[in-house]
Amino acid sequence: MDLRLQSTNSALTPISSDMAQRLTKPVQQAEADGHGFSHALENALRSVSAAQNHSSHLQQEVQMENPSVSLEETMVAMQKAQIGFQATLHVRNRLVQAYTDVMNMQV
Repeated sequence: MDLRLQSTNSALTPISSDMAQRLTKPVQQAEADGHGFSHALENALRSVSAAQNHSSHLQQEVQMENPSVSLEETMVAMQKAQIGFQATLHVRNRLVQAYTDVMNMQV
């Protein structure tokens, strides 16, 4: 296995507009097809919001003493909503940290 580093001169050359278009085309195509990062993030946020709404609805039904809704089901829905929200907060914090890291990079 060859572990020698290649010359870095090619990495320092500016990217031509043709090369930039070829590099961004797959990303743009994935976004158009709905398979991009923003689409996945939007779907995740919608599912967390739906879990929170479902949990809230079940809580209201338990408070109104609806016999068809059990307390156990409500507690499980609340925990799912809480875990989803915490995961969303962690992702947001990581994105903000990555953004600040990129913005603090010296060019």
